[in-house]
Amino acid sequence: MGRRVSITANNRTLAIAAASLLVGVIVLGLKFLAWHITGSIALYSDALESIVNVVTAVVALIAVRLAQRPADAALPYGYHKAEYFSAVIVGVMIIVAAILIVREAVLGFLAPSLPDAPMQGLAVSGVATLINVVWAFVLIRHGRAVLSPALQADGRHLMTDVVSTVGVLAGLALVYATGWAVLDPILAALVALNILWSGWGVIRHSVGGLMDVAVPPDTQKTIREVIATNADGAIEAHDIRARQAGRMTFIDFHLVVPGTMSVEAAHTICDQIEAKLRDAVKNVQITIHVEPENKAKHAGIVVV
Repeated sequence: MGRRVSITANNRTLAIAAASLLVGVIVLGLKFLAWHITGSIALYSDALESIVNVVTAVVALIAVRLAQRPADAALPYGYHKAEYFSAVIVGVMIIVAAILIVREAVLGFLAPSLPDAPMQGLAVSGVATLINVVWAFVLIRHGRAVLSPALQADGRHLMTDVVSTVGVLAGLALVYATGWAVLDPILAALVALNILWSGWGVIRHSVGGLMDVAVPPDTQKTIREVIATNADGAIEAHDIRARQAGRMTFIDFHLVVPGTMSVEAAHTICDQIEAKLRDAVKNVQITIHVEPENKAKHAGIVVV
């Protein structure tokens, strides 16, 4: 039953990653149409950022599919970290897009001109933004539910794109109202700064995952409580470590038992702890080192 649920969740994750590519292409087409109608540098910068969205969707789809492969002889701990690599690639692409936007902003600042067809361009860009808002929430919500760094990174970047576009649309309305053409390239430069910050955040988060970052404090607390309350017959547990690798959580610790306890009895305690940990933490791999009482450190958690 559990395996069937897992397969269904994996298939849904793949379907969402594939749909992101379609959404990205549609939004890209709309934003380039808005730029073509107006000739606005700010809308052109917004369209360039959408190219990153499409590349992000492609990378995320590949990474999600790869991360679902089972562990094998070459990678005995699985392919879960593949999604972190994809998020790093996304961050790099965001930075490249920002550099291209800055170039266009400088050229526009040197020779400013008012965009054409304001209402049509703003309307087309507004439709693209509405699509991004809806899809960003879908990606972030599902990414968190299945612990997918790739989908979460994709969703966060889309939200950054939304914020950028809203700022651009508001700024262009001001450009049309005041006739200050120089505001157009200034808006483009602000978009570049915003997505640079987004790119840095995506890379920083991904590097943490590649470096075996610890699980969140609330998860650590849950793990310690489960061990403490489900190890009847043991003496203590110490050197408790838990790390996150994509959607997988790896837990290992030392369990101290009386020296006279049989292997079978110690194994039963381990089975009980593992069962409760799997109920409390999703997608978990557990390693327990059983030790005799003379190995106690009196520095871990006392079994209650």
